[in-house]
Amino acid sequence: MLEEEENGVDPRLKAITAAIRVVPHFPKPGIMFNDITTLLLHPKAFKDAVEIFVERYRDMGISAVAGIEARGFIFGPSIALAIGAKFVPLRKPKKLPGEVISEAYVLEYGTDCLEMHVGAVQSGERVLVVDDLVATGGTLSAAMSLLERAGADVVECACLIGLPKFKGRCSLNGKPVHVLVEAINKSM
Repeated sequence: MLEEEENGVDPRLKAITAAIRVVPHFPKPGIMFNDITTLLLHPKAFKDAVEIFVERYRDMGISAVAGIEARGFIFGPSIALAIGAKFVPLRKPKKLPGEVISEAYVLEYGTDCLEMHVGAVQSGERVLVVDDLVATGGTLSAAMSLLERAGADVVECACLIGLPKFKGRCSLNGKPVHVLVEAINKSM
């Protein structure tokens, strides 16, 4: 059950935000990196983040949660187990054995590729995509494209952190993006 809201905002979000560290100039100058590893050191805030996602997705008929390597692997399996869905890892190239399908994409500071096992999702399956942060939307767009090429119906993308432009209701390639907290732009 949700804790009592303060001014229409879930009070758990304040603790989640406070547990995220900002590392300036990582991985390159000018980037303010929102580091979730410090959130993982705070079991209550970490648990609250997972529970907020579970509360949102529990009754949406989602049969698969696709987590984007690597930090989507932290939240995705817990959400999947709690809502009774399977977990599908979306990995960097050459990390999955067997037959895969791939999707290349452009990052804010380079290019990358995601891969998924052939047969990991079935046509018509309702899928939630999970990652730690949405900045430009490139990684999420690649994940959605990969899943949709396999016939899945991407219901929504869920990210712990979003840049201010993703605050509130927004969509990416016509799919909703749900963000728990806004990115912090200063070092602590």
